[in-house]
Amino acid sequence: MTQSAPKSFRLHIGIFGRRNVGKSSLLNAITRQQVAIVSEHAGTTTDPVEKPMELLPLGPVLFIDTAGIDDVGALGELRVQKTRQVFDRTDMGVLVVAAGEWGAFEDVILEELHARKIPVIVVFNKIDLAEPSPDVVGGLIATPYVYVSAATNAGIADFRQALLDNAPDAFINTPAILGDLVGAGEMAVLVVPIDKEAPKGRLIMPQVQSIRDLLDTDAYCMVVKERELRAALNNLKHPPKLVVTDSQAFLKVAADTPRDIPLTSFSILFARFHGDLLAQVEGTMAIERLKTGDRILVAEHCSHHPIGEDIGRVKIPRWLTQYVGGKLEFIHVQGHDFPDDVSPYQLVVHCGACTANRRAMLNRILKCRQQGVPITNYGLAISYSLGIFERALEPFPAAAALYNELKNGQAD
Repeated sequence: MTQSAPKSFRLHIGIFGRRNVGKSSLLNAITRQQVAIVSEHAGTTTDPVEKPMELLPLGPVLFIDTAGIDDVGALGELRVQKTRQVFDRTDMGVLVVAAGEWGAFEDVILEELHARKIPVIVVFNKIDLAEPSPDVVGGLIATPYVYVSAATNAGIADFRQALLDNAPDAFINTPAILGDLVGAGEMAVLVVPIDKEAPKGRLIMPQVQSIRDLLDTDAYCMVVKERELRAALNNLKHPPKLVVTDSQAFLKVAADTPRDIPLTSFSILFARFHGDLLAQVEGTMAIERLKTGDRILVAEHCSHHPIGEDIGRVKIPRWLTQYVGGKLEFIHVQGHDFPDDVSPYQLVVHCGACTANRRAMLNRILKCRQQGVPITNYGLAISYSLGIFERALEPFPAAAALYNELKNGQAD
């Protein structure tokens, strides 16, 4: 049985607009399913509705139907806040406007999408009831637009084609996770601890994605538990091009992997794949400046239930506390609940973001940098606190060079 593509690999398409312009009807029409509740009463959609689908020939996408961003009242403000969070993870925007009703509100939304450099398509809906203003259409010289009637399905084929024509190049030309570090015909050894967070019959997402990435790049891999790594390496006729470990097994894997074999972790690979590795390497150096009483935000993009020796709630706080030599205050957030104001924290430690798309992670990194708060991730923070940071960066020459530059600067 094949599994559907994870959200992080899907093109995130945010659908924005006023209340009752037909956003939900448009989503139902393009997916050919009754995904969202449709009503003539404004404000029916209260929270973002997500619908994954295969939009051939583009591939896996995730449509996000948002609440009307012109909502009013206390509850309305909460809906608007949820909708604004969708901007942060949108790869492609769809601005829906009822034909003949363009105004200052649409100008603001369009300006926001353009400011974020998010490709956007304007959809004039309800053309069975009215016609778009010629002046408005003339003003959309640099913005693609289509005419549709979600009620009658008129123009839906044009909307689909516009999505295909305007998809970001970065999505179509997806970068490798680790295949480029290994190479066709070469081997990577993946070290996969089996614990309570990897229930029987399953591997966690970054491990599965890495295996698929190696297959896509004509490389191959050996998958072992940390206890079998040394014997597995001894049985190989030729050394692997790369060893990748779960970050929590870093110390043992580093001890069992010969020094001439490059070593890193899944989390660090995803710092490059879904984020900005150089920015997070720089953020990691802030660990050296931490002192007793500092506040650290630990952020997980997924919302799994913590079990036992949870890496974000138990192990990372333990390792950082030991490194600093004093008590630190840790605050944890999950899912989309990343705070707008991160200034109260001396450091943000983020998960590998395997369930996020790259835009969402880059927005979080940008938010931290704008507020002067360093941000790192699990694998980087763990390897630094355990004293193997330099080795974990060796597969990434630019990151290793930046680390040496920053280290020498600290020494000076």
